[in-house]
Amino acid sequence: MSYTLFISDLHLDPARPEHLEALGELLEAHAGKADALYVLGDLFEAWIGDDDDTPFNQEAISAFRSFSDNGSQLYFMHGNRDFMLGDDFAAACGGTLLEEGTVVDLYGTRALLMHGDSLCTLDTAYQQFRTMARNPQWQQGMLAKPLEERRMIAQGMRMQSQGNNANKAENIMDVTPEEVVRVMEEASVKHLIHGHTHRPNIHDVALADGQGKRWVLGDWGKLGWQIVADSEKGLRLESFEIN
Repeated sequence: MSYTLFISDLHLDPARPEHLEALGELLEAHAGKADALYVLGDLFEAWIGDDDDTPFNQEAISAFRSFSDNGSQLYFMHGNRDFMLGDDFAAACGGTLLEEGTVVDLYGTRALLMHGDSLCTLDTAYQQFRTMARNPQWQQGMLAKPLEERRMIAQGMRMQSQGNNANKAENIMDVTPEEVVRVMEEASVKHLIHGHTHRPNIHDVALADGQGKRWVLGDWGKLGWQIVADSEKGLRLESFEIN
């Protein structure tokens, strides 16, 4: 049996070392066995540049490198917390950065891969920030600042985001159903895999040419979440305990 794994929203942070440990265990268990692993954004709680070579970050890179060195393919996608992950990080891990909205063939099943934040179109304030933060010129200006200044900026942005989200309605922070249909039909797929919302589930999606499914990965807390696509049984959403 051949299989591929998907994870997202680990929000790795030195304050939560158990998540990095759980990631290391997952990578070790599937290295050389899984065809590929896709990390669909928010791998880190914050990423301020590929030059941030803290021991914590280096440990994560080393775990990914061991996974890829054993013959499994490795792919990353930007999230809303780690949008400044670069090619240097991916190369150090032995992986590849993918564009948002990449379509992959999973043993005969085509699936659209996204982080998921762009689907939350009702959150206009966040979408404005997203447009700014994904601008190459803005990122270049940020990366030109000293590391310590970037750390302070990232901390301030996290606190502001937490405050803003506390005052937003639940539906604003979830995906817009019409946008889900639009991107799936535009990509001509029946399956969409994403994270971001921290609401793990499998949703039916009514498409013009039939029924589709939206697969939502959960964030890592006391449970970790993964989607497994195998050559025999198709896709499934799974959780596992994190100690």
